[in-house]
Amino acid sequence: MDLKQIHDLIKVVNKSNIGEISIEDKDGKVTIKQKEDKITVTSAPAQTVYATAPSAAAPVASTPAAAPAADNLITIKSPMIGTFYRRASPDKPLLAEEGTEVNSGKVVCIIEAMKLFNEIESEVKGTIVKILVEDASPVEFDQPLFLVQPA
Repeated sequence: MDLKQIHDLIKVVNKSNIGEISIEDKDGKVTIKQKEDKITVTSAPAQTVYATAPSAAAPVASTPAAAPAADNLITIKSPMIGTFYRRASPDKPLLAEEGTEVNSGKVVCIIEAMKLFNEIESEVKGTIVKILVEDASPVEFDQPLFLVQPA
């Protein structure tokens, strides 16, 4: 299924009252869900192959002396299935570390799905308290990626 066909499906779902549609072919599966006037496109390859990229050793950030209350934290979750990367490319710096202050719209990680690299942006303003996923590891839809202390 090519990108134009997916865009056409999104338009059809937008104009109708269809809640969800899934289409599977030899290349993979596409699911389009309508939720609160938004369309979410989730795609997964028919056969999942995980490749690990070489990663440079990064210094481990020290944990904050006073850990914030867990009930205050906001979770940034994965919007798709794919491979989680903390860098835009192996030679680039980390996009986010523990203690990094983020604003709404700041790119915090990359998720690679079906050879497309998707920038994942923070939806909240605050400080990253914990990174819950290892670099170059597979993630599921709606899997928690980061814990953020709101500002």
